[in-house]
Amino acid sequence: MRRLFGVVVSIVVAAIAGCKASAPGKLETSTITYAKHHILVGNKDQKNPLPDNPDTRADGKEAFSHYCVACHGNDGQNTGVPFADHISPPIPSLASPDVQSYTDGQLKSILDNGIEPSGMPGSKGTLSDEELWSIVTFIRHLPPAGSQGIPEMYTH
Repeated sequence: MRRLFGVVVSIVVAAIAGCKASAPGKLETSTITYAKHHILVGNKDQKNPLPDNPDTRADGKEAFSHYCVACHGNDGQNTGVPFADHISPPIPSLASPDVQSYTDGQLKSILDNGIEPSGMPGSKGTLSDEELWSIVTFIRHLPPAGSQGIPEMYTH
């Protein structure tokens, strides 16, 4: 009986030690990137119905400032977000080629539904379609990294 207990404890310890989160490797990253862009994130062909103009961008920046800055910073590039690089998976810069290569419809789908199992929450029922589409427009025209300062919530 003691031997069985020892084996069970050893298996549990090994399992716990093996559950440590670490940065994904190249193969994991390329596999999940392909899956997200081609399989998992829908609405690839949906077009943004809002015009791409300064008013829409300003509306998008306003909506972004209420819902997105806590994780993505004022500039969408994680400036001043103290935990952005310390979670797994890390919060991506919205200016990154990976994010910018999504279609407008896919970005809207991500905003609506979030991305599981990451920390990206869905906003369906919280923000209107017009607010979400304006955020998509803002994401396409992000300000330079660091140019918008640190989110106020992290300055106190």
